[in-house]
Amino acid sequence: MSLNFIEAGTGRPLVILHGLLGSARNWGGIAQALGECRRVLAVDMPNHGASPWSEIMDYPFMAREVAKFLEGTAGGPVDLVGHSMGGKAAMTLALSRPDLVSRLVVVDIAPVRYAHTFAPYIKAMRAAPVGTATRRGEIEESLRGAIADSGVRAFLMQNLEGQPGSYRWRANLATLGAAMDDILDFPHFAEDSHFDGPTLFLHGEQSDYVLPAHEDVIAALFPRARLESIAGAGHWVHADRPADFIRAVAGFIG
Repeated sequence: MSLNFIEAGTGRPLVILHGLLGSARNWGGIAQALGECRRVLAVDMPNHGASPWSEIMDYPFMAREVAKFLEGTAGGPVDLVGHSMGGKAAMTLALSRPDLVSRLVVVDIAPVRYAHTFAPYIKAMRAAPVGTATRRGEIEESLRGAIADSGVRAFLMQNLEGQPGSYRWRANLATLGAAMDDILDFPHFAEDSHFDGPTLFLHGEQSDYVLPAHEDVIAALFPRARLESIAGAGHWVHADRPADFIRAVAGFIG
């Protein structure tokens, strides 16, 4: 599998892994800003964006595909940033292939199982009339019945491509829906497993994804981790407070 990516800047490689139903282009502005001092590669994860589709979508699979990308295109080891699903993939990679990760930034996610399912979003997207709609507004209106938050609808609509009468979703909704249980979970690692590199857990102050109850498991797997919150940010930290996010990541990776 050859993962699609966007690139900005020159220097030591910094790789960004987006979250569920996101894409590399969601991170274009962040990549350009961090690209002032680094070679930034924002990746389309499998079954997302312009990357290939697969019937598998668990974290060991994602970590293996990203590892191939780091060894080939990025020329690893790299500094690695992962948000949400991408953060779990990044943690899985750091724990299984620490030779490929110098520094790790995990954005608004912990190495635990969640109940924060995106299944209703995927169901609404699959029910939308993408093949017959004559304008994008019809599809967003279809989503409105199941998704009240306009910000979430706008985020999901970034997955839409095509022309009137033949729109399509860029994400592989069938596989993502079927793999939701794996996406909510986190792989089991042996008790002595840990990543010894510097690690930043960066979370939104208004998000409930990283809680004090998660600190012990974070410390066990990532003994050099520090936790930092971004004021006024929810789960999509980089979109809610981009300047603060860029400052925190740039300060951590040097």
